[in-house]
Amino acid sequence: MLQEIKESADFIQERLETIPNTAIVLGTGLSSLVNRLEIIKEISYKLIPHFVPTTVESHPGKLIIARWSGKPVLILSGRFHYYEGYSLQEVTYPIRVLKHLGIKTLILTNASGSVNPELKAGDLVFIKDHINFHPENPLRGINDLRLGLRFPDMTEVYHQELLKQIEFICQRKNIPYKEAVYFGLQGPSLETRAEYRMIKLLGADIVGMSTVPEAIVAHQSELKILAASIVSNHSPETGQQEKTTIESVIKTIEESSEKLFDVLEDLI
Repeated sequence: MLQEIKESADFIQERLETIPNTAIVLGTGLSSLVNRLEIIKEISYKLIPHFVPTTVESHPGKLIIARWSGKPVLILSGRFHYYEGYSLQEVTYPIRVLKHLGIKTLILTNASGSVNPELKAGDLVFIKDHINFHPENPLRGINDLRLGLRFPDMTEVYHQELLKQIEFICQRKNIPYKEAVYFGLQGPSLETRAEYRMIKLLGADIVGMSTVPEAIVAHQSELKILAASIVSNHSPETGQQEKTTIESVIKTIEESSEKLFDVLEDLI
């Protein structure tokens, strides 16, 4: 794998003048961030050696080098998911390429469903911990110590100093700061009411189909990780009976994305 990672990184590096310290993975409905950026160059995933194509309409599948408030940043506009039929090694492959390029800080974003009645549709939350319910682990298989430890400690995946900075920014901007435990499932079917109850009993606040595999690999790769989520629907405990569709999720995310972008802009 290391040779393939090097080939992907070399391809990208040859086409970019500089590699920034920070990269952002854009989740469902968040590709409008590009409207805030001064885009320098875009590269389709289809052109990058060993990248698989995105198959979800709301994930464009482009690597973007840009300036955000004058600071260089690398954007992965679109991610891969286990439910697309890819292995978790394929899903997390771009994270390994980012590490090889020299990225130091990784910002993961996503849409999530609420299992905590205190978290409502449109809320912005920051992930403080996760529960991995994917059927496999991205570190499974033959281990190469050049990629990281075989048994990385997972007691502190999400960078505490970054969370403190985000809390300060939220307070200054009068945006409610909320932390959550994220429950990662494989999807693509959404959760039943019984599954919502199970997830809450296990200690999670929000649930989704991404982020956890990427966070595992990024942590093994010793990147600083910040993960932000926009809640896309109410918890069933609220008694609201609306059905969740991909259209309703994207609509909620798009309507709520500006406050996330405001906070991340300050952080950058």
